[in-house]
Amino acid sequence: MRLDAGIPRRVGVALAVVPALIFAVIIALVAFTATPAAAAPGDDEGGTGTLREQLDAASRGYLDAKAALDASAVKQQELTVELASLESELVTEAETVAAIAGAAYKMGGLGPLAGLLSSDSPDHFMERVVLLASVGQQQETEIHRLTDARDRASEARLAIDAEIVTQQQQVTEMAKRKEQAEKALRAAGGGQVTGGIVGTSNYVAEPAPRNANGTLSEESCSVTDPTTGGCITPRMLHAYNQARAAGFTRYTSCKRSGGGGEHPLGRACDFSASTNTFSNSAATGGDKTYGNNLTAMLVKNANALGVLYVIWYRQIWMPGSGWRSYSGSGSAAAEHTNHVHLSVY
Repeated sequence: MRLDAGIPRRVGVALAVVPALIFAVIIALVAFTATPAAAAPGDDEGGTGTLREQLDAASRGYLDAKAALDASAVKQQELTVELASLESELVTEAETVAAIAGAAYKMGGLGPLAGLLSSDSPDHFMERVVLLASVGQQQETEIHRLTDARDRASEARLAIDAEIVTQQQQVTEMAKRKEQAEKALRAAGGGQVTGGIVGTSNYVAEPAPRNANGTLSEESCSVTDPTTGGCITPRMLHAYNQARAAGFTRYTSCKRSGGGGEHPLGRACDFSASTNTFSNSAATGGDKTYGNNLTAMLVKNANALGVLYVIWYRQIWMPGSGWRSYSGSGSAAAEHTNHVHLSVY
């Protein structure tokens, strides 16, 4: 005998679907109450697209000017050494010419013709002819050398003056770019000088490749991003690998296809303060210490890595400006309290 024999058909159907409904409700409740694993911070980096463009342009301009300034300083030093050598050569050449002129005067008396006429024998006459010809040729050669040394010294002095002008121009450009970045931050509600991030790192990063004149070349999104499978620039990959080599191996995400800033260009990475993903809350304790130390490493090696800026815990570091306040929208991602943002040239 069936147990449901006395149950009306409609009631039986209803009872049959109850377990399925209960299962669906349980799944929904779990999905609602469980803490989701936060993905990449997304486009909400705590600032507008205009702010990011301004920071990018300002930091790039500053680094370009600094590279030109450094190259000019090296060139000036080389020219200064060359000028010192030329001035020493000038003294030697001048003394040589003076000595030859003195010898010619003593030997020639009233002049070459008088020297020849005073010869007391044919042999003496021929000796005088050969000697005077030799002295004249040597004197002409030394005078040419003296003139050439003077010209080269003059060119070196002019070149040094030109390098000084170049350096003054680059210093002015660096100041202009610094103000551009700080003005953009102030317009977004930040930009105030802060005490910076207190972290420690003794790691010395391997420098990223540079051009012969010390500048950083433009790079495309051309190498595989180990964090997303997308693409990043070789310089960004270098910085990522250096962070890993320094011991900062927690969850990281670099390339993002949407939004603005450097992420879509493959020139930025977000380093989570927590181990396995991006937390939806501000880092504390050991997680915050991790972020502090990572930030310290990136700032310490900023020149070697080609850093445009670093953002962490409501603060931004830029070359030239140092640490400034960075205004977010209130979320952990926007305030950068759950991840360290790195942008490279």
